[in-house]
Amino acid sequence: MKPLWALSIGLVLSACSKSEPPPAPVRPVLSIKVQALNEEDLGRFAGSIQARYESNTGFRVGGRIASRNVDVGTEVEKGTLLATLDPSDQQNQLRSAQGDLAKIQAQLINAKATAQRQQALFDRGVGAQAQLDEANTDLKTTQASLDQARAAVNQSKDQLGYTELRADHKAVVTAWSAEAGQVVSAGQQVVTLAQPDIKEAVIDLPDTLVDQLPSDVVFLVATQLDPNTNTTAIIREIEPQAQSATRTRRARLTLAETPEGFRLGTAISVTLSSAIKPRIELPITALQEVDGKPRIWVIDAQSKTVSPRDITVISRTDSTVVLAGGVKNGERVVSAGVNSLKPGQPVKIDEDSQ
Repeated sequence: MKPLWALSIGLVLSACSKSEPPPAPVRPVLSIKVQALNEEDLGRFAGSIQARYESNTGFRVGGRIASRNVDVGTEVEKGTLLATLDPSDQQNQLRSAQGDLAKIQAQLINAKATAQRQQALFDRGVGAQAQLDEANTDLKTTQASLDQARAAVNQSKDQLGYTELRADHKAVVTAWSAEAGQVVSAGQQVVTLAQPDIKEAVIDLPDTLVDQLPSDVVFLVATQLDPNTNTTAIIREIEPQAQSATRTRRARLTLAETPEGFRLGTAISVTLSSAIKPRIELPITALQEVDGKPRIWVIDAQSKTVSPRDITVISRTDSTVVLAGGVKNGERVVSAGVNSLKPGQPVKIDEDSQ
């Protein structure tokens, strides 16, 4: 009887072992929390902070630059002397004009005296009318020559004053196009002055992107050294034609605010984004295809187990996939190792997963 009893116990234990398989092993996985996207990132571009108003200034006369009085980056007030020309030619012209003026002034004194004598003789009846008329004509001609000589002196003084290049408004020197000793012509660009009161962001955008920019595009402008120093901006103007070498078009953006860190010449990073219908974007490694149907593995927050879920794919790239739905905002999805999972399998979530 004892062997039969032991055999019965063995058969019962064997049956129990077949009905209760060992639990599935806990598998560590990488996961990501689903976050619906409300904005579409259109790209990030480098640029700089520049003044809206800049002026390229030069001398009003030609000559050799004698001195350059300020450096790039210097803030100047209205009337500040920026540079000077060698004034030798203008000084000689002024001396010549002043000599001509002195000569005409002497001639005028003589013409007045002659006219007075002829008038006195004519009044006594011993002078001829023709001589009086000639004297008066010489007086008027000399007076006109005097006015012309005075104008020449004033013009020579102006020409001498033009050998000094001064700032016509408060500004910041942003560039020099000529150095001391260089000969420049009248009107040639010598220095660039920027008005620091109104600043804007300047970037170069691909020509193909400019034509596709939506009307509600948002520009986030931040300094490259400190991304926390940022503001938003809108398009003020875009060049109508692309540069032939780079196929880019320069865009100037009006800043909503001007943080203290936005100094002239500051390197900035400009991010373009546009409001879109909420959508879900996951890494391509989270996608699994079974019989041609895409699905993902969703982690149950309570039981720490996974279950497959069919989804609809809108678009995909080499690194990401965009879903039309099938998963809720805030759910956690396995982001790597999906091909080795089974329904209901317990998993260990990496706390550092993003």
